[in-house]
Amino acid sequence: MLARDEISNEILRRRDMRDAFTFTIDPADAKDFDDALSFECLAVAESDGLSEERSVRGAVCQAQPIYQVGVHIADVSHYVRPGTKIDEDAYKRGTSVYLVDRVIPMLPEELCNDKCSLRPGEDKLCMSVVFTMDADARVLKYKICRTVIRSDFRLNYDEAQDVIMANQTGETLSRENRNGVDTGGKASLKQALATLNTLAQKLRAERIANGALTIEQDEMRFRLDEKGHPTEIYFESPNEAHHLIEEFMLLANRTVAKAVGSGRPFVYRVHDLPNGEKLEEVKAFKRKMGSRVTQQTIDLLTIRAQAKAVYSTCNIGHYGLAFSHYTHFTSPIRRYPDLMVHRLVEKYILTGKPCPLTREELEDKCQHCSACEQEAAQAERDSIKLFQAIWMNDHIGEILPGHISGVTEFGFFVQLDESRCEGLVHISNIGFPGETWQYDEKNYRLVCAENHLSYTLGDPVTVKVTKCDINRALIDFELAKNA
Repeated sequence: MLARDEISNEILRRRDMRDAFTFTIDPADAKDFDDALSFECLAVAESDGLSEERSVRGAVCQAQPIYQVGVHIADVSHYVRPGTKIDEDAYKRGTSVYLVDRVIPMLPEELCNDKCSLRPGEDKLCMSVVFTMDADARVLKYKICRTVIRSDFRLNYDEAQDVIMANQTGETLSRENRNGVDTGGKASLKQALATLNTLAQKLRAERIANGALTIEQDEMRFRLDEKGHPTEIYFESPNEAHHLIEEFMLLANRTVAKAVGSGRPFVYRVHDLPNGEKLEEVKAFKRKMGSRVTQQTIDLLTIRAQAKAVYSTCNIGHYGLAFSHYTHFTSPIRRYPDLMVHRLVEKYILTGKPCPLTREELEDKCQHCSACEQEAAQAERDSIKLFQAIWMNDHIGEILPGHISGVTEFGFFVQLDESRCEGLVHISNIGFPGETWQYDEKNYRLVCAENHLSYTLGDPVTVKVTKCDINRALIDFELAKNA
């Protein structure tokens, strides 16, 4: 917890929101809680006291309830000051790295898991965006400010989803749910989650109507034994609780980016238009294959046609989210660009001071952080491939069903249906000796020159696990006989 004198000093400069009903929702194994939501239902037409907020949607509607929703983000900038050794090290890392069996944090654990983490029952310093919203999820006004909060609950996504589902079905929750969190007896939590979920669904619907991409993929997870060996592969799918948090984080990020305005050096999260030629190839492939191709395959190709989102001082908007302005503000514990944004918000919005860096200097930092992000993403993918190889090494010789997930000139990759582990069927193991297989790149297939048989992206196949190179994280398959 914060020292008494530190809280006393900060309260003089911050908005005290410790009495607001506040909670966090994170993965079950999370230790660093960098965002929290607060909720209050205001009386119809009652002022919420935020007279300094700028109006963005006109006057408050008199005929419906009004809500005050706070998006509270750990104020890492209070603890990590520019030019310090901790700041220099965090900048070099650029981001936390989440491997299968460990996390390599951007910040020292004393900060990310203790001082900055928004743990329940503890007074914490935050940078917040406090929204006044109507029942149609329209933002009537907002305020970006430094706050002091005290979280009432720490929920994981499954616990939050239990409460949401109970609200929808009328089910009565027990006093404690399966993880021992007191949810059933707290009407304020049930009301907050029910209302916030409704608002989030409306925000999400508006994004989709504006053209946002909605491709979602399950997250592969591993259960490890005491020696770190994988004993199970399972998958987590986004649910309403995930969407609830996602929508309010997106709203805060977009709001901060718009509040800064244009003309000042700033860190935007930008996403360029996709590769038009590749998208046309995807459309042509879908038309040609018709019902023979799955939506999962089309989604995979659509993702591959997308540009990579990066950090930049040049705002070109975010194509995937359909936002004209977007930034990363909500995860400063694990992403350095968010910490930079907090510092810029403090300068531009809270104190009215200029940015101490030139646009060129800030752009250099953006490029560095984008490179760090891509390196971390590759490390995370490599970690998953490594544990897939370790897992499949226990299944050598097994015959398993799958689908073709990638086609190259040297063979095709197969993703197994159950474990979703991916391995290569080399071209030398396709067909009969003497056959020539040609790579048809535009149609995502290998075609036999002699008999015109083909293997196409998305085709179901049955394969035999033949080899796992754990050191190189490679899995080899061969087509099962009669496949």
